[in-house]
Amino acid sequence: MVGVVTGTRERIVAAAAALLREGGREAVSTRAVSAAAGVQAPTIYRAFGDKQGLLDAVALDGFQAYLSSKTGLPPSDDPVADLRRGWDLHVGFGLANPALYSLIYGEPRPGAANPAAEAAARVLAGQVRRIAEAGRLRVSEEHAAHLVHSAGCGMTLTQIGLPEDRRDTTLSHLAREAVIAAITTDATPTAAPGAAGAAITLRAALPGTDALTPREGALMVEWLDRIAHQ
Repeated sequence: MVGVVTGTRERIVAAAAALLREGGREAVSTRAVSAAAGVQAPTIYRAFGDKQGLLDAVALDGFQAYLSSKTGLPPSDDPVADLRRGWDLHVGFGLANPALYSLIYGEPRPGAANPAAEAAARVLAGQVRRIAEAGRLRVSEEHAAHLVHSAGCGMTLTQIGLPEDRRDTTLSHLAREAVIAAITTDATPTAAPGAAGAAITLRAALPGTDALTPREGALMVEWLDRIAHQ
């Protein structure tokens, strides 16, 4: 932000992150962050606007390592296996960083920006798109992404809320496989996917063609989405 050097901004974020890990969201007060970072409160407001802006910066900064591990892995030949791997990374991140995860996903803010969650959603959308391009998605990309996201977040928050000695990783695996079965087809389907499946696959491939004008492309998307949701 204007008026705050990068080093100071990073120090403030690091101080807030440490307070979050040690005491949860309630511990991240402007006064506590100011003392820990060695800055005055106005410096924090200039850099982040308000406390929520600071919390968003902490969430995004802490999420970068997770996103790097998720996007840094080369995709395999099996996009469904990659989605499975992404689910496990997501749950693992939440259990390793419960305060940070709860900050990102524990209190939904409809209509408000959530940079960390938005970055993760883009990664998930890309994974779902690859499944669709492979002709293995049985529901629309939007429905698939929403189902994976809601089930994965729900499972992670549920596990975070349990004492560590009561957490059962098999529950996450069961939920993961149930979701994958609901949104994907077999790797080698024995029958044609039908109109809806074909529409989903073609919808995913549209961005890769320039045979249509923008207006034609928008109309095609509308038609394909209508078929996919029938």
